[in-house]
Amino acid sequence: MIKSKTSQLLLVKFPIFFPLLYGLILFFFPFYEKELILFTILILAETHFGATWPFFLDKVNYPYIKEKKKELIFIPLTISIFSIIGFIYVKNFFLLIFFAVNMFHVTRQSYGVCKLYCKDTTEFKFQSNLIYLINLLLFLVAFFRFYLPLLRPENLIVLNIFFIFLMIAISIYYVKKFGFSQNYLTFLTGCLIFYPACFVDSPVHIILMGVTMHYTQYLYLTSYVQKSRAQKINQSEYYKKSNIYSFFIIIVIYALIMTFFSTMGKLENSFYKELIFIPLLGQMLHFYIDSQVWKFSEKHNRVNVLHHINKMIN
Repeated sequence: MIKSKTSQLLLVKFPIFFPLLYGLILFFFPFYEKELILFTILILAETHFGATWPFFLDKVNYPYIKEKKKELIFIPLTISIFSIIGFIYVKNFFLLIFFAVNMFHVTRQSYGVCKLYCKDTTEFKFQSNLIYLINLLLFLVAFFRFYLPLLRPENLIVLNIFFIFLMIAISIYYVKKFGFSQNYLTFLTGCLIFYPACFVDSPVHIILMGVTMHYTQYLYLTSYVQKSRAQKINQSEYYKKSNIYSFFIIIVIYALIMTFFSTMGKLENSFYKELIFIPLLGQMLHFYIDSQVWKFSEKHNRVNVLHHINKMIN
């Protein structure tokens, strides 16, 4: 089972390699832009969304789902209905809400990952406040670039200079107050995840470039928890009794299907373009279900999720 400090550093705390690689390919090989987008959606984005379902529908969660029918059955159904209505009648507004919820969801994970590793209350409070503030500023940048385009190219130069100096100042203060450690790198990940909003030319790249770090964090943590759960019982019996035997197969199948619909949504045909709603709905449900599955104020989640992650960290 993978739990080494190095793998946690590279895939959870500071997975900066992925956005750097994405950016380098986009810059030096722009003629492969479509292939880069498709590859990232298939390999990281949709696999990460797909991981929600076997993780959530594990048999260890069945009693919890029955107990929380309102939160885990009826509210997801309500979200689905309103998403359908929104996509049909107010598509642009629905897409704005989707983008905002997406950014909030990613920010919450950054907050959660920092909380897992940072044991100093004062340091964590500093981390969380700055992550929320910076991500809110970057959301506004994206909003005024792509939804209500008021920012011009010349504004972006000033904006990037401002952001770089802001992060340098914050980093100097952080290291002086708390010292340099891997906690700082985890904090930096949470701050930089939406920085592409300041320089890329498409909302798609905002998500796929920086949020690759979010995807790798999630895939690492969910796969670790699944494997750790299996060790508590006889592994073959565990997989036989649960629906998670094919955890990775389910993820791959989900990713292939959703990537197919995403690709159809980019075609000129008006009917096919509407198929983009299918992966969008899957993502909306992912945002909500994750907010429940990773809620550690619930005893069930502390026992069946947090307990395993603490084993990994310690």
